[in-house]
Amino acid sequence: MRLEHIALYTRQLEVLRDFYMKYFQATSNDKYINPAKGFESYFLSFDGGARLEIMQKQSVPDYAGELGAEYTGLTHMAMQIGTREAVDSLTEQLRADGYRVVGEPRTTGDGYYESVVLDPDGNRIEITA
Repeated sequence: MRLEHIALYTRQLEVLRDFYMKYFQATSNDKYINPAKGFESYFLSFDGGARLEIMQKQSVPDYAGELGAEYTGLTHMAMQIGTREAVDSLTEQLRADGYRVVGEPRTTGDGYYESVVLDPDGNRIEITA
């Protein structure tokens, strides 16, 4: 078995799509639109077969908690980019482009070298070597 995909609702469908395509080399399908349900989505595909579905629907309420906070449920996604140098470089590029770094590059207790940044919606993204 394998995990088929993870899905996120957003209020910034195009912004989120561009973020994952620019910084994590995702490829995107054509936008799916269901006017009857007020629903739009993209599937973003990454090397290795992982996919992320980003969706927008006006009837879905906003998350009421603190932006970027940890909470019960899906708490982060991890994007493996290869080397420590790549983690450091991408972290600095994201910071320079105005994205919030909430975890500086470091080696974790379980041996990962990673940083943590927030995507445009405040979702936590671990960038790992």
